[in-house]
Amino acid sequence: MANPAAPTSSAAPGIWTLDQAQQYIKAGTWPGPPVLVDYVVIAGGGGGGGNLGGGGGAGGYLTGTSFPLAKNITSTITVGAGGVAGGTTTNGGKGNSSALTSITTEGGGFGAAAFGAGGSGGSGGGSTYSGGTGGAATSGQGNNGGSSSSTSFGSGGGGGAGAVGATANAVSPPSPATATGANGGAGLASSITGTSVTRAGGGGGGGLTASGGNGGSGGGGNGGTGVTTADVGAAGTANTGGGGGGGGNCQTNSTFQAGGAGGSGVVIISSPQAAISTTGSPTVTTNAGRTIYTFTASGTITF
Repeated sequence: MANPAAPTSSAAPGIWTLDQAQQYIKAGTWPGPPVLVDYVVIAGGGGGGGNLGGGGGAGGYLTGTSFPLAKNITSTITVGAGGVAGGTTTNGGKGNSSALTSITTEGGGFGAAAFGAGGSGGSGGGSTYSGGTGGAATSGQGNNGGSSSSTSFGSGGGGGAGAVGATANAVSPPSPATATGANGGAGLASSITGTSVTRAGGGGGGGLTASGGNGGSGGGGNGGTGVTTADVGAAGTANTGGGGGGGGNCQTNSTFQAGGAGGSGVVIISSPQAAISTTGSPTVTTNAGRTIYTFTASGTITF
């Protein structure tokens, strides 16, 4: 039987030789098996619209377990900012995406202003008075925004990670004094840090000289009431991906109200081992033998 061929001194592109592998092992930089982490990745929420504005949609929400991160290779984390608040007559801004390497979530859809339809996103934004349908959600990341009609005199709530944004109730006979903005959709709870926390609620819709809708549980901002000029839409809570509340319309002095900004997103990683290094100043905690990294700003992590 012929002797086996001796190892070659070079290999095809992307394949290490035996000598190269031994050098990496000796230097302590051999990647080895990946670290399997659990994660929650939430994008920035959408901003609420002004002037009977729809609530902003929550940022897209993804969670999972046993996601492989390679050892000795830097993994990039992106935390999306919330969408800008809608002005007195303008739509809110769409939220910005968040990511953990290849896992990306879509920013929340904008809440519409002045007779417009809600924007699409991770969760969809709410529409305004007589503005038609709420925005569409990204499949698997959230829910649609709420709609409105010419007889509701209120605006739709933004969609949340756990529920659709509510539709503004029709009023018969039409009466601005008794109409309200619709509530934002509820967010989703996660216990990845060891404590159950709800995030990614939709923003409430604005009202017309009546009460605004409540923001969805999980950081959604309340809608402006329209009762006084100061009752603008509330901002979504930072680092929850909550949607901003829609602005109201104060008929007593013909004043339009601005919406609220969307809440920024967050990326949370739960690992069975501690990282070698991080950037972005994540909060580091431990729970049940695991190390938890909560990123409220973009950064990196290396195991």
